[in-house]
Amino acid sequence: VNFEAYSFLQTRLSQSGDERSSQQALPGESIVTGVKGREVSRRAQLLLLGPALCDAFNMVTKGKNTCGGHTGGKEAITSPIQRFFSQSCVLVTGATGFVGKALVEKLLRSCPEMATIYLLIRPKRGLDVPTRHKELMKHPVFDRIRSECPSVLHKVVSIQGDVTEPDLALSEADRLELATKVNVVFHSAATVRFNESLKVAVNLNTLGTQRVIQLCRDMHKLQAFVHVSTAYSNADKKDVHEVVYPPPANPESVIQCCQTLSDDALEIVAERLRGKHPNTYTLTKALAEWVVAEQADDIPTAIVRPSIVTAAWREPVPGWVDNVCGITGIMMEIGRGTIRSIICNQDLIMDLIPVDFVVNTLITVAWHTATYRPNTLRVYNCTSGGMNPVRWEEFGQLTHRHACVYPTSHVMWYPGFTFRTNRLIHKICESLFHFFPAFVVDLILRLQGSKPIMMKISQRFQIAAKTGEFFALHEWNFHCDNIQALIRDYKDQALFEVDVTQMDWDMYVKEYMLGIRKFILKDSTDTLPSARRKLQ
Repeated sequence: VNFEAYSFLQTRLSQSGDERSSQQALPGESIVTGVKGREVSRRAQLLLLGPALCDAFNMVTKGKNTCGGHTGGKEAITSPIQRFFSQSCVLVTGATGFVGKALVEKLLRSCPEMATIYLLIRPKRGLDVPTRHKELMKHPVFDRIRSECPSVLHKVVSIQGDVTEPDLALSEADRLELATKVNVVFHSAATVRFNESLKVAVNLNTLGTQRVIQLCRDMHKLQAFVHVSTAYSNADKKDVHEVVYPPPANPESVIQCCQTLSDDALEIVAERLRGKHPNTYTLTKALAEWVVAEQADDIPTAIVRPSIVTAAWREPVPGWVDNVCGITGIMMEIGRGTIRSIICNQDLIMDLIPVDFVVNTLITVAWHTATYRPNTLRVYNCTSGGMNPVRWEEFGQLTHRHACVYPTSHVMWYPGFTFRTNRLIHKICESLFHFFPAFVVDLILRLQGSKPIMMKISQRFQIAAKTGEFFALHEWNFHCDNIQALIRDYKDQALFEVDVTQMDWDMYVKEYMLGIRKFILKDSTDTLPSARRKLQ
């Protein structure tokens, strides 16, 4: 017996309450006896013991593990992906976004031998780049790194730049540093607002991609350029293969229109350009893919297309999420009981992908692109519908069940909702069960001298739901041949899990709802008993 590894495993379990509070035993959960008689929930066993055993195994074979297998010497690096990223320099755009933060965290934790991670960050809301860098490094997504290997955070360097500006608004010194040092580029900067104006969306999503490619051409040591697109870049097609499809318009012509036409004239043109695309987001991402295919054909490039990106399955902690966009906002309001009717065809297969699967796919694709140097541009549909399908009806039932078992203290009404395709009935239910209760609550708040907020929340949700209706009423067949080949080629799934078939939807939705409680609503597990009493 390796007693050092055994002691390490004990320590990991004893620290689990601090590292992953979502894995603490919750009221009503079964308890089992762990190491040294420590009581842990069965859920915690599944989610904590597995990674801890992997770390202990690494210790048995290579010595004391502190972060991603890091021991301070190259002999500890056993994964081909870790070897590839060792002493490398990486550039990440969109690092302050949901996927970007998760990507930086995973690279730091699992590839600690990296030399530098450069982040392209612009000043925003009166905050300069150094201030935004400090705020980013304090983000809860890095809590696990702060407890396990805080020294790697110094490898992160923020550089002032903006994908919406010519030459990315880089200084000559910064551009030279990136050109001479960077080995891998992850381009994830984009606007994900469905109702964004065409001019803004084109400048950020399409022209921004072109500017990043121009920078990549100047990089002397570039081994892989990974462009983060979306599975819905071809929302106008039911069958989506892993190829780049011709867009509805020439990207250069669209860019020229956006730069020369007035806003009013552009709005008229935008309707015609969109064609069967539901919004400017999917259109401009399709244009960006064509730009990549046309202008990055002589550099090692890959495109990754995630579907709806949702809370983490396992990493950095189960259920981690930091925004209320899309599905997350709907699940939160279902849990609060403020949503009673949703326009959706419950018989269709939904397609969402946890953020850690997306991040692991991006990292694995970068390694694969640099290592095997495919002759043609590879596209990867990072989706779940074809490999581990779940229908809207089942997902809704799981959400409702876990919302009732683990309610939030912010619950307003007993959770309960119905998926509908009849818009007239939906409008009636929306008026009766969304806006009327919101009006009553706001009236009470006014009488109490407080600020009314419920009508604003209801109106905001109505707008968000309207923009997402297209995706709830349609189904796509995303082909995943390249993803499946990636799974076959890369055997070390313990460090970089890309196989979505390993995910259990019931467990995932449970962790998702707990993650919303903890990270969005700031509810601790101590509030569960009182929240449950509210529902009785």
